Amino acid sequence: MSPARASRRTVLTSAAAVVVTGALLLTGCGDDGSGDDAGGKEAGTRQVTDATGREVDVPADPRKVVTLSEPTLDAALALGVEPVGATAGRGQKGVSTYLADKAGKAQVVATVAEADMEKLAALQPDLILLDETTAVKGEVSKLESIAPTVVTAKLNEDWKKAFTTTADALNRKAEAEKILTGFDADVTATKAGLGDNAGAVVSVIRWQNKAPSAVGRGVGHVGATLTALGLQRPKDQQGVGTGHSEPVSLEKLSTIDGDWLFFGTLGEKADGEKAYAEATKVPNFTRLKAEQEGHVVVVQGSAWNSAGGPLAARIVLDDVTKALAS
Repeated sequence: MSPARASRRTVLTSAAAVVVTGALLLTGCGDDGSGDDAGGKEAGTRQVTDATGREVDVPADPRKVVTLSEPTLDAALALGVEPVGATAGRGQKGVSTYLADKAGKAQVVATVAEADMEKLAALQPDLILLDETTAVKGEVSKLESIAPTVVTAKLNEDWKKAFTTTADALNRKAEAEKILTGFDADVTATKAGLGDNAGAVVSVIRWQNKAPSAVGRGVGHVGATLTALGLQRPKDQQGVGTGHSEPVSLEKLSTIDGDWLFFGTLGEKADGEKAYAEATKVPNFTRLKAEQEGHVVVVQGSAWNSAGGPLAARIVLDDVTKALAS
């Protein structure tokens, strides 16, 4: 067994160390000396360059993947890879609700704020994926001691580029290209069918704690999809945001108005319906053009109002198509 492998499998906590050491002993018992090729690289591995410029040796066919961010979980599931470990959705106890039916076997080992290193190590993953939408990005050195770790995207990265990097780490770039080609074709079809809604101003908000926050700016899966459809955003939702969401005071609700308003929370559509009923009791909300014209669309907030990948982008596209192109 090479020093690189032994180093990578070392963990920093005693409980985790017991788990991984056991795995090493089992591996060592069956080692016939053929684990490394002439170049010193482990058999069955390939090298990828992650978003930070690091060159990482990853399994050619990863079997036990842990995804520590919402976009990497979304991307893995879209590619047919069900992780053994994942992060909880933003503001949720389990994985993002729009992914729950596909990631039922994944154990939650992290939030967007931190990872439970002992639980993560106990899963004995062979590949860890994350991006800079999670604070766990600061723990890469610790994660590397458990398994090869790939940072798939910088903060505010184009979602398609992030998806492609994730697919590369999973050795499934061809599948990713097919998904993106199909998505782009459907975007083109929807754009052609917008009719009177072509170029409409579309606002996206999350209602939480009895007030809205603007979300979906930049080139994430929401902003990029709306831009590709030729739709506009309210002035205060243009450009790249300063954070994941930007609170809006009830006195300035006019800044979230548009021809259409996509409204959600961080959970299910049913949660959004309850929040919408609450919002309609706010006088300034009832004065919005979108509300008066019946153009408020309640959406599944876990897909719209958090970071996501191709599965979330598909939900956004389908919702816009149904509302604006029907």
